[in-house]
Amino acid sequence: MYWTLELALHLVDAPWPATKEELIDYAYRSGAPIEVVENLQELEDEGETYESIIEIWPDCPTDDEDFLFNKEEH
Repeated sequence: MYWTLELALHLVDAPWPATKEELIDYAYRSGAPIEVVENLQELEDEGETYESIIEIWPDCPTDDEDFLFNKEEH
């Protein structure tokens, strides 16, 4: 499993908190790249609920200043 900022951005508007299955469903419905779905499928599923992308990708930048590109361009 690998995450990049570009892949993680597809989960910004996910319905947090969410289970693994809810996140996979969201990724499919929102048209996220297959890499996002594959990463989510690799999560260990113990029926837990994830509160944010940080619980899935702990190294995810959390502050807008950490983003190295202009969001308005995307």
